[in-house]
Amino acid sequence: MRTLLQVFFHLLYHPFAFTYDLVAAVVSFGHWQEWILEVVPFITGTRTLEIGHGPGHLHRFLLRRGWTAVAMDESAPMTRLARRNALRADKKSPTLNTPLNITRGLAQALPFRDGAFDTILATFPAEYITDPRTLSEVRRCLSDGGRFVVLPAALPQNRFLAWLFRVTGQAPTDAVQIIRQKIGESLLQSEYDVKIHMLERKSGTLIIVVATKK
Repeated sequence: MRTLLQVFFHLLYHPFAFTYDLVAAVVSFGHWQEWILEVVPFITGTRTLEIGHGPGHLHRFLLRRGWTAVAMDESAPMTRLARRNALRADKKSPTLNTPLNITRGLAQALPFRDGAFDTILATFPAEYITDPRTLSEVRRCLSDGGRFVVLPAALPQNRFLAWLFRVTGQAPTDAVQIIRQKIGESLLQSEYDVKIHMLERKSGTLIIVVATKK
């Protein structure tokens, strides 16, 4: 199953990147774009880096707030998709025309100077997010007291999912425990102060990890 998921996400992020918005909308029951904006209140400072910018929606939002926002993704198709989405958005709202500030690169080898950012963000990231090299690089690029804000998962409010949780004997708190173990413990070992927030929204429960550089 893990191998199948890895293959699926590779296809989604690369040759089938053009379907990303549609797939994300389907699995989130139409709430994906509003969910990613839930990380914004946890941002500190104005210098931000988004790792894995995907279609670029969060990046455009941060730029339009006037922040010094940079976005990075490993996938060339995702970079092209983000640029196409920006062009479509600019045609709809010409007064909001904002040039993107995106680059390609790996989270395990960030091409930025030490302490370059106040906040580094990742929404619905793949497994690279718990790679010790990623956590080390993020820490290096954060300013003292800077934050690493991760939205790893969301649990939609949906009758089918509620039924599935009952049938399997699981609960949303199980997902929190898994994230606490996989992401929280990795961050603690990498010298961060970690807090896990559960946001209850009408559309679902969002799990946001806030790791502060010691």
